[in-house]
Amino acid sequence: MKRFCALLLMLTLSTAVTAHAAELKKLKAGYLPTSGHLLYFVAKEKGFFQQEGLDVELARFTNSGEGLTAVKAGKLDVGSFGTSAPLAFIAKGADFTIFGGQMGEGHGLIAKPEKAERFKDLKNFRGATIGAVRLATGDVVFRAALHEAGIDWKKDLTIKEFDSPAAVMEAVKKGTLDAGLVWIPYFTLAEKQGLVVVKYSGDVIKGHTCCRQVALTSTVKERQADLEHFLTALLKAYQYYLTDKNGTVDVVAKYVQIDKGDLLKDIYGGHLLVSPDPHKKSVLQFWDFMKKADYITSTESIDGRVNTKIYAGALASLEKREPKEKLWRTLEKEFKSGDGELHIKGH
Repeated sequence: MKRFCALLLMLTLSTAVTAHAAELKKLKAGYLPTSGHLLYFVAKEKGFFQQEGLDVELARFTNSGEGLTAVKAGKLDVGSFGTSAPLAFIAKGADFTIFGGQMGEGHGLIAKPEKAERFKDLKNFRGATIGAVRLATGDVVFRAALHEAGIDWKKDLTIKEFDSPAAVMEAVKKGTLDAGLVWIPYFTLAEKQGLVVVKYSGDVIKGHTCCRQVALTSTVKERQADLEHFLTALLKAYQYYLTDKNGTVDVVAKYVQIDKGDLLKDIYGGHLLVSPDPHKKSVLQFWDFMKKADYITSTESIDGRVNTKIYAGALASLEKREPKEKLWRTLEKEFKSGDGELHIKGH
């Protein structure tokens, strides 16, 4: 009888676990192999997605263009692929909505030591050959800065586009490029291989957005509740990132396989901003930068392309669950106050 009861209990528990797993809503999210996408990695590895009733599959891509093409084709539900890339897709007619954030800044211009001094002044970019990853946010940051400095990036220099930051770094090392734009952690890897970071993107436009949470507008409308749970999980991941540096590095090391000491420097060294906030004002300003720099041509207003209600709902949910947690109140104040003005620092 005891054996029968034990067997019955095991079957009941197994059924309960299976039923719970069946209740999880599936989402497929695209990412790039960068420490800047740590919110995804932490939310996945620490079970925050599952706690929010989601079964999230993470899919790796080499660059933002590839990832957004998958979102557009319906192969991904969501993705975190820069700011300039989704805006460029929108300018060409893609029906995307930005509904959250991931990272800001996190890009840098690298060069050989003997060429580094030249590129400290934007006016010295004339005649140079610069490498960049196609549709990368850092690329647009520097093009906008060059435009403000009175340099026509289409005529006064050569910008070669590559499929990956690794390819840009190798071309700089070989000398086929005078300098190259890469993102975190590649500027740290570049330093270890004898190259120099001449400028960080935050030195050019402080606090600029990078990877946003992007989905088809139809997905945002149809799955708003699921996406709110998705951002709730990212907020929990953000809390973990703030409170456990070593734990965060351990998680990121599973997805970005470089030395943990380098990851610690990347993540907490001051050149990466982490936040799930959509930062709408900054995105709208970035749109204007792209148009002024002649990177895109569009007369569309994208005010309606940035959904802030989902993030607001996720914050409200956490404040209700954990009313004593100061972080949620702090983030709400920051969200309601909006972003500061973005300015191109230039030289």
